[in-house]
Amino acid sequence: MTELDRLLENWESVYKKGLLTFWLLLLLDEKPSYPYEMSAEVVRLSEGTISADDNSIYRAISRFEEMGLVASQSGESKLGPPRKYYNLTQDGRSLLRLFIQRNILIFQHPAVAEHIQHVLQNGENNGK
Repeated sequence: MTELDRLLENWESVYKKGLLTFWLLLLLDEKPSYPYEMSAEVVRLSEGTISADDNSIYRAISRFEEMGLVASQSGESKLGPPRKYYNLTQDGRSLLRLFIQRNILIFQHPAVAEHIQHVLQNGENNGK
C-alpha cells in the first residue's frame, strides 16, 4: 500500500463515519426500518460506499431518538418477537433537508462542479 493509499483510507474512514447520520436519516425518510435491516439498506442506498455494523446503527438510532429526530413503534415480525421500527419525525426531516441544502447541494453549484471536473480531468497533471 502506498502512502497516498493510506492517506486516502484514513480520510475516507473519518468522512464515512460522519456520513452515517446522513445515510440513516435518508433511509428513514424512505421508509420505516428496524435497526437489524438498516445495515444492508445503508449499503444499498449508498451504492456500497458506506457500511456500518449493527452496534453503530443501534447507538446512532438511540441517540437520534433521544434528540427527537426519530420515533419508534412496535411492529410485527414473522420471525420471533415484535420489532421496533423507526421513522423520521418532522424535526428529523427538517434536519435532513437543511443538511442536504447546506452540505450536499453545494456540489451542484456551477463553480464547485467546475472545480471538481477540473480535478477529475486534470488532477494528475496539475502543478507539473
